[in-house]
Amino acid sequence: MAIQKVLIVDDSATERYFLTDILAKQGYSVSTSESAEGVLEKIKADKPDLILMDVVMPGQNGFQATRSITKDPELQGIPIIMCTSKGLETDRIWGMRQGAKDYLVKPINPQELLAKIAALSAA
Repeated sequence: MAIQKVLIVDDSATERYFLTDILAKQGYSVSTSESAEGVLEKIKADKPDLILMDVVMPGQNGFQATRSITKDPELQGIPIIMCTSKGLETDRIWGMRQGAKDYLVKPINPQELLAKIAALSAA
């Protein structure tokens, strides 16, 4: 599956800008959401090929949003990479159990992010 459209879900404007900049320079089409609230409707409207999901956000957190997305028959095929400051191994395991395809700890290394996206594109 070729990944072209990426949705970034992160409450930090700085993080959204940083990730958008990395991806746009590589030719990806990027949309953003500053919270997980209402993100299911945004995903259904935008139909992204990949979601980069923060965990720590006000309201619904990224673990809850990931679980909702992966349980929705219409959306479950969209891969999610968690991009979060939660760096404990138990957090990574929990994120993967919610349905994430991969897990990156902030600060995000641009080369590592692009390599993980390339690996998902090749899968």
